[in-house]
Amino acid sequence: MCGAVRGAVRGALPWPRARPARLPQGWALEGAQDRTGQDRTIPVRGRPEWPEAEKAEKLARGAALKWASGVFYRPEKLEALGQYRSRETKRNNSIQARLKSTVQSYLEGVSAGLEQLRAAAEEVQSVRRELGAARWALGGSAERRQDLQRMRALMAEHVQLASVVKVLPQLFSAPVPVFSRTLELLHEQHLLEAHAELMMLEQLRDDVLFQLHLRGLSSAQATVLSYFRGLQELNESLAKQLWGIVGRSLQLVREDPVLFVSAVRIIEREEKIDDALLLDATFLPPGRPKGWRQKFYHVLQETITGSRLLTARVDTTGPGLSRHLAALQREVVAELLVVKDLMVQCVPAHYNILSICPAMYHQALSSHLQDILQEDLDKQGLFLLLEWVLHVYQSPEMMGHPGLLPEVDVSALGPLISPDLVDQTERKYVVKVKASVLEWMQRTLEVEFKEWFREEEPETDHQGFFQSALPVIVMQMLSENIRVASLITASLQQKVYGMALEELEAFLGRLREALVQCGKEHQKERAVPTHYVPYLLATLNNSLALSSSVSSLHPDTAPREVPASLQAALDRTQRKACQLLLEELLLDLQVGWAVASAWPCICSSALPFSPQRTPRARTRVQRLLLTESERLVTSQYVRALMQRRMVCRGQEERGQLCRRLLQDATQLRELFQGLGLDRSQQSLEAVFALRELICLKDPALLSLEVLGFITKYPDVSDEHVSSLLDLRGDVSKELRHMVLEMMAQHPQAPPEGYQSIFSTILVPAPELPFCLRKGKCA
Repeated sequence: MCGAVRGAVRGALPWPRARPARLPQGWALEGAQDRTGQDRTIPVRGRPEWPEAEKAEKLARGAALKWASGVFYRPEKLEALGQYRSRETKRNNSIQARLKSTVQSYLEGVSAGLEQLRAAAEEVQSVRRELGAARWALGGSAERRQDLQRMRALMAEHVQLASVVKVLPQLFSAPVPVFSRTLELLHEQHLLEAHAELMMLEQLRDDVLFQLHLRGLSSAQATVLSYFRGLQELNESLAKQLWGIVGRSLQLVREDPVLFVSAVRIIEREEKIDDALLLDATFLPPGRPKGWRQKFYHVLQETITGSRLLTARVDTTGPGLSRHLAALQREVVAELLVVKDLMVQCVPAHYNILSICPAMYHQALSSHLQDILQEDLDKQGLFLLLEWVLHVYQSPEMMGHPGLLPEVDVSALGPLISPDLVDQTERKYVVKVKASVLEWMQRTLEVEFKEWFREEEPETDHQGFFQSALPVIVMQMLSENIRVASLITASLQQKVYGMALEELEAFLGRLREALVQCGKEHQKERAVPTHYVPYLLATLNNSLALSSSVSSLHPDTAPREVPASLQAALDRTQRKACQLLLEELLLDLQVGWAVASAWPCICSSALPFSPQRTPRARTRVQRLLLTESERLVTSQYVRALMQRRMVCRGQEERGQLCRRLLQDATQLRELFQGLGLDRSQQSLEAVFALRELICLKDPALLSLEVLGFITKYPDVSDEHVSSLLDLRGDVSKELRHMVLEMMAQHPQAPPEGYQSIFSTILVPAPELPFCLRKGKCA
C-alpha cells in the first residue's frame, strides 16, 4: 500500500532530481568553463544565461513535495488523488494560456516599435541631406554678410543723425556768447545773474538729453554732452565761488551780507531742482543731484574746524594753555552771537542754523581738546582743562551766555569730552599731584631730620608741649590739594583724598625709617643728637597731631574714622618713637635673679618716664609712654625668667620663687597704678599667671593649667612652656610630652586687639651635651 502511494505521488509530482529543468524553445546547453577552470553547462540563445529558472524550478518542486507529503500522509486521502490531479492540470493549462497571451502582446509591441524606429531613421537621413544642401547654399554668402554689417552701422548712424537733426533747432537756439557772458558774470560776482544763465543752458541740455532718452538713443548723448562741455567749467567756477563765500560767511554777514544771501539763494534753487528730478526718477541728467545744501553744511563745518585757534600750535607749558583757553572762550562766544544775531536772518528757517552751528563748534572743540590731552600736560594744565571742560564751557561766560539763550541749549549738546576721557584725565591729574606731594613731603622730611640734630630744643606750642612744623606742613599740603580737586568734581576730590591717605601712610613709613636712622646715630655717640629725647617727644606729639587731623581731610564735613591701614601706620610710628625712648630705659634696666637689688633698678628706671618727668609731652603721649614702659618692664621680667639660668631643686625652692614672683609683681603693679596706669591696662597679669604654673603642687594637673594659660595668652610657644617646665624641676619626660601634645591639639588664635607679650620674648635653645665618642651621650 505504501509503495503504491509513493508511486502515485511520484507520478503526479516528479522529484527535482528526476530530470533537468526544461528550457524555452530555441535554447540549448553548451559546455563552458568557469573562472576556476571547471566545466559547467549553461543555457544559451545568442549566449544569454538563466540561472534563476533552474533555481525557481527546484523551489517549486520542493514546495510541491512538501504539500503532497502533508496531504497524503494518511491512506484514506488517496481516494481524492484523481480530483487533485484534475484540478492542478486545469490550473497549469490556465497559467500557460495567460503566459502565451502575455508573450504574444509583448512581441506585437516590439514589432510596432521596430517599425517606428525604421521610419525615424529614414526621416533623419532626409533631414541630414537637406541640411547639407542648405550649408552648401550658405557657404558662398559670407561676403554678403559683411556688407550687411556695414549697412547696419550706417543705419544706426543715420538714425542718430536724424535724431540730432530733429533737436538742432533747440541746440541752435542757445546763443553762442552765453558761455563767455556767464563767465564774466561769475568773475564780477553777479552770482544770481550768472546762475540764471547757467540754469537756462542746463535746462536746454537736459531737454535734448531727455528727448534722446525717450527715443532710446542713449548713444547719441555723447555728441550732445560734447557740445555742452563748457557747462562743467561754469558749474565748477560757480561752486568754487559759493564755497569760498560760505567759508567767509561769519565775516560776510557782518560786512556785506548780500553776497552770502545770494549764495544761499543759489543753493536753494539747486536743491529745488534736485528734489524735482528725484521725484520723477525716470531720467537724471549728468551731475544730478548736486546736493549743495549738504555741501554747504560740510564747508561750514570745515571752516569752523579749520579756524586759526583750533589749528594753531598750543603752548602747554606755563600760562600758554590758560591764554589759549581764554581766547577760545572769547572767539566761540563772539562767533555764536554773530550766528544768532546776523546769520540766522540770511538763511531759511529750515536750515536750523542755530542748532547746527553750536553742534559744529561743540564737535570741533571736542576734537581739539582731545588732541591737547594727548600731550604730556603738567598738573596745572590738566586742572585748567578739566575746569574749562566741566565748568567754564557750560557757564554763563560761554555756552550759557545770556545772549545765546534760549535758542542755544548746551545741555542738548552732550558732554564736551566723554566720561571715560574725563576719568582718564582725572587719573592723570592725580598721578601728577601724587608726584608733587611725594617730592614736597620728602623735602619736608629732610628738613625735619636736620632739625633733630640742632643744638636747640624743639619748638613748643602755646601749651608748652614739644612740637615741630611737620604736621602743619603735611596737613596743609594735603588738604589744599583736596580742596582744589573739589573745585572740579566730587569724583576727582575722592581720588585725591584716597591718594592723600596713601601718601600719608607712605610718609609715616619714611618717618619711621628716619627715626631708626637717628637712633643708630645716637647709639654710635650718646651725645648726638644733643636733644635726642625732646625731639622724640616732639615726634610723638606730631604723630598724635596727625592722627587727630586725618579725619578733617575727608571731603564730607562730618567727622570720619581714620582708615584702618593709616591708623596702623600711625600706631607703628608712635610705637617706634616709644621704643627709641624706652631703649634709654633698657640701658639701665637689667633684670636677673642673681642680683638681689633687681627691684630698685626696675623702679628707678621706670620712674623717669612717669607723667611728672615728661611735662613737655601731651597727656595721650604720656599715657602711651607709661603703657609701653609697663609692657617693657613686664617683657624684660618674663624674659629674665625664661633664660634657663635656674632650676628649682625641690618644693621649698619653688615656694621661695613663687613668693618672690608675687612680691615683685605686686610692687610693680602698685607702682604703675600709682603712676596713673589702671590695673586693667597692665600686662603684669602674665607674671601672676606664670606664678600659678610654677606654684602648682600636683604636676599631673599641669596639662589643664597650661591649657587655660594658652587660652588667655595665645602667643605662648612650646619653647616658653618647656622653659617653665624646666624651671619647676619636677616634670618628667612623659608629662612634658603630654603637655606639649595637648598644646599641639588645641592651637589658639589671638583675638582681635590682643597685645602680644610672649611673641617678642626669645627663649635660648637648650645646651646639648658634648660627646667625643660615637656612643650615646650621657
